[in-house]
Amino acid sequence: MLIPLLRAATNTSTIICAVGACLQGYSNTSIGVTISSPGSQSALLLPGSYTSTTNPQFLHNLLTSSSPNLTSSPGFKNSTLSTALPLDVVQEPGLSIYADPLYGGQAAFSTIPSAPVNGSTPLSSRALGLSSSVWIAVNSPASPNSRVIIWDSVPDTAQLPTSAPAPGTLTLFDIESAACNPSCSSGGVCSATGTCSCSPGFSGTSCEVCASGFFGPTCSGQCPSGCSKCDDGLTGTGKCLVQETAASCNCLNGVCQADGSCSCATGWTTASNGTACAQVESGFFLTDSGATSICAIGCSACEDGTGICSTCKSGFTLDGNDKTKCDVVAQANSGGTTCPPGSFADGASCSPCSSSCDTCTGPTANDCVQCATGTYTLNNNTCVSADSNGVCEGTSLIANNNKFECDSCGSTCTSCKIPNFNTASTLNQLQCTACITGFSVSNGTCVSECPSGTFDANGVCTACDSSCGTCSGSATFCLSCANNQLASNGTCVSSCPSNTFSSSGSCVSCHPDCETCTGTSFTQCSSCPASRPVLSTGDGRCLPTCSKTEFFDSSSGTCQSCDSSCSSCSGAGPSQCLACASNAQVLRGGTCVAASCDQVVPGLGACLSEFVTVPSSASLPSVSGLTTPTASSGSGPRRLAWWEILLMALGCAFIFVVIVWLWRRRAQKKKQQRAYADPQWRPFKLQARPVGSGWRGRLLDLAERIFTRRRERVVTMNISRPLDLEMASSNPKLVPVPAPQPQRREKPGRGRGRGREREEHHRHLLSHSETTSQSLSDHSAPSIYSQVTGVPPRMPEPRQPVRAGAGADPRFSSTSTIATYYMTTAPVPPLPTGTNRERIQRF
Repeated sequence: MLIPLLRAATNTSTIICAVGACLQGYSNTSIGVTISSPGSQSALLLPGSYTSTTNPQFLHNLLTSSSPNLTSSPGFKNSTLSTALPLDVVQEPGLSIYADPLYGGQAAFSTIPSAPVNGSTPLSSRALGLSSSVWIAVNSPASPNSRVIIWDSVPDTAQLPTSAPAPGTLTLFDIESAACNPSCSSGGVCSATGTCSCSPGFSGTSCEVCASGFFGPTCSGQCPSGCSKCDDGLTGTGKCLVQETAASCNCLNGVCQADGSCSCATGWTTASNGTACAQVESGFFLTDSGATSICAIGCSACEDGTGICSTCKSGFTLDGNDKTKCDVVAQANSGGTTCPPGSFADGASCSPCSSSCDTCTGPTANDCVQCATGTYTLNNNTCVSADSNGVCEGTSLIANNNKFECDSCGSTCTSCKIPNFNTASTLNQLQCTACITGFSVSNGTCVSECPSGTFDANGVCTACDSSCGTCSGSATFCLSCANNQLASNGTCVSSCPSNTFSSSGSCVSCHPDCETCTGTSFTQCSSCPASRPVLSTGDGRCLPTCSKTEFFDSSSGTCQSCDSSCSSCSGAGPSQCLACASNAQVLRGGTCVAASCDQVVPGLGACLSEFVTVPSSASLPSVSGLTTPTASSGSGPRRLAWWEILLMALGCAFIFVVIVWLWRRRAQKKKQQRAYADPQWRPFKLQARPVGSGWRGRLLDLAERIFTRRRERVVTMNISRPLDLEMASSNPKLVPVPAPQPQRREKPGRGRGRGREREEHHRHLLSHSETTSQSLSDHSAPSIYSQVTGVPPRMPEPRQPVRAGAGADPRFSSTSTIATYYMTTAPVPPLPTGTNRERIQRF
């Protein structure tokens, strides 16, 4: 259980370090991990977490060296340690013992067992090292049945209270982890991972029940072989309740042998799917009751249920009156003479059959078709006699007087008999003497379960003893009793013994966790044994310990709180501490007193200065940085590299540009909405400037979108009536034709490419200048070609010549002239005012 490792006291100077300080001197302490590095003195690290900033500088240099080496003491495996920081020096889950105080001298370590330890181990130790969340149970001097629970490491067992065992008398009863919730039952032990490890035969989350097929308080008994159901479990007797069925060995109608093979009952054979004894054998048929029966003499195959012969053997023919029979064909000698019954054709004559045959096909007894009276035919045409029970000689078959054959015993029977058998006996008098697997003989029949008051004894239901109501295994092992008595462990008693309770006429054992109980569960305890003395009022369980800050008071049978100065204790008051709650105190004779040092090592309960003896006269080797605090590696913030500053500046600039651009776009949209809301602008419509073709045009369009307030827009106005001319109906004069105006053309490429389509009928003007309704020549519009296609004409437009001379009449009438310019009769919208004209120019 304990793995010893001898570590002798050192006669050379040693450096022992805890988190935050190191001391140099002579020491016998071995707990922890030794760290070393080339060119530097080694140091023993006591349990704790060490980082690169841990003082002093000497320890910092060791921890951060390029190739540190770690050597562990018992309980501190190298495989669990890593040179990467932080370095956690932690004991494995378990118990370390040391021969000398302050964790010195010979050392040994024991892990948490995988199963409950039902025994005790003497411990000759002066110091105990316990990992976190692990407790041990040791003997108590108060009583042989009492136990003391220790939760913390003990630097010197001589400083324990008087209620704890004295040095040299320590005995270990149990060691377990406290990580399991709920706690494990007595059938298991809590592992460091927080799960219960069950003993062999136990099962369940808390190892509280027996595994299937095991029985008894320790789940050590196993049900007998050949039993499909037995009285298993913690309170079971292990007696077989239901015999194994034939299906358990893949044998439906047969007997399972000890080697796992199957012996089929008469009339059964292996099926095509491989299942043994699942198919009716040739020459037999299945009756309505499920039993097999042999076909009639001369019939090689017959139908199930009726037995009607479907195929007759050679030399036989189907009977005309009884379809279940096949009659032998009469033999004729070579002279053509038919031989009489009891003879057979022998060349030119007929010869008599053997004396054992009534009819035959040859001279020997093996040639019988029907045997003589008192003998019966087997499948091989031989004749055998039957005994007084009707059993055919050398077989387990029964003699059938109706068929003159040896027949099967029927359903589920492997052997049978007919008492006082004679030639008048019939098969309805048959009695089974043995059954297929899973059945027992009861009153001449095969039953799957013995009747009440009987038990199965080697396949035969046998009556129980008169004192038993029911029994199992033997006639005297009572499961229930007569005369109002109680069955307790197979016997009949008037009252149940301790550790049992009465239930349905029997004394049922309590769970092994309980001393007394009200039920079989481990949550139905009424009182607890000494090994698990704590009765939990919440769930009715018996637990091995109280919590860490409590102790078990045997007088009241309850858990009581420890003194506030104790982290764990063995009794009431400040003098019964097993460990101290404050890191500024140490244990002295069971009492926590103020430590006379600057630092108490956490988890070890002793001052760092106690681990090292510093000589007053002898000089020690000088070690650099032993008392120097660890130098700070950079007290201010880290300076940024130039490229980091550049990236930050570019990022900020980009974010600023995006914010400004988004703000301008938002402002422009609001400005446009306000402009459209002006009633004087409703006749006008803004259109984007057509984009030029080619990559230059697209690049210019992109630049306008990004770097200008908006894309260049032009104002178009829907002209419902180009001129507001007042034509007096009384004045027949024609309106003079306007003077010719030079055609306004767009620049090349301006109207091509991705230019937007004009409005329907292309009646919008691309530009507009100041004009009045009194001046006809101030207005101009695209040509008809431009109005239809939306692009400027490719050549000058033809002009209509006018007549020379003043006052000459035009070629066209006034009506035609006016129709040239008037597209509709709607009123002309007002032209923009001076203010609106300025807005247009800004667009």
